[in-house]
Parts: sequence; structure tokens; C-alpha cells
Amino acid sequence: MARWQPDARGRLMAAALELYDERGFEQTTVADIAERAGVTERTFFRHFGDKREVLFDRDGGLQTAFVEALAAAPADADAWTALAPALDAGCDFLADRRDHARRRQRVIDATPGLQERELLKLAALTAALTAGLRGRGLSELAAGVAAEAVVGAFRVAFTRWIDPAEDRDLRTVGRAALAELRAVVS
Repeated sequence: MARWQPDARGRLMAAALELYDERGFEQTTVADIAERAGVTERTFFRHFGDKREVLFDRDGGLQTAFVEALAAAPADADAWTALAPALDAGCDFLADRRDHARRRQRVIDATPGLQERELLKLAALTAALTAGLRGRGLSELAAGVAAEAVVGAFRVAFTRWIDPAEDRDLRTVGRAALAELRAVVS
């Protein structure tokens, strides 16, 4: 094993996803991931708290993209107008990672504990958007409903986008999901 190679974090993430996809999440150990990445277990734990976090590492960035775009919307914008660019920003955050997203979702779908973790991350996104909308003057109920709806539209768009039959970019699919949502509620 080489003493030092650049991008240990990236190599650990790639190795983990490969192994989870090949063997399954439960059958893969931290030692397996570290070995495949060419690092020690200690190095793994410098970057990640546990083997689940490898799959959820970028989720904080996704939430940040949504929340910052919502905050940047004009102060007088209604909820839909403010949330549309937030949805776009979330979609743009993942835009260049379709193959990774497909593989990651396959692993999550096969592992109930990871499904739960995914739902927790989406709940945190919803809470952050709710808080952002509350800061824009919406009631707790209105903010919560709007945030849940947009996160739901994002989930539907994401699921459609990772389908191998889908060739549109995520932003386009996200905008279509939001348009369908608006049509249903109007």
C-alpha cells in the first residue's frame, strides 16, 4: 500500500459504492472498503463516521443548494415562485452524477436501514425548507405543506431521472414534476 495518494475521500467513496453494488451493503466491511481504496481503516474513519455515511456524504450539499436558492428568491415572491429555483438548484447539484445516483439508489433500495437513513435526510431537507419559508412569513402549516410538496416533487423527479429509460436532465424532469404538482393543487 502506498504511503500517500491524493483524494483518499473520493477513493473511499468510489470503493464503497463499487463494493456495495457488487456484494451488498451488509456484506461489505470498512476493512474491505479501505483495502479497495488503498488506505487504512483509520483513514476511513478520519473521513466518515461509519460505512453508511459514504452514501450520504453529499446530502448536506444538496440541502444547502435548496436552502440557499430559497433564501435568494425575491422577498415578495410567493411560495411557488420562491421554491421553483430551490428545486432547480437541488436538481443542478446532482446533474452530473446520474450514473452514481443510479448505483447509490440501487444499494439504498436493497437495504432497509439505508432506506430509513434516506428518509431522515429528506425529512431534514423538508425541515430546512419549512424554516426558510417560515422566515419568508408563511404560517407553519403553509410552510410545511409547501416544503413537503416540493421535496415530494423532487423525489418523484429523481426517481424518474435515474430510470434508464429517462433521457431528460434532472432539472427538466424536476420542472415537469413541479408543473404537475401545481396543476393538481390548482
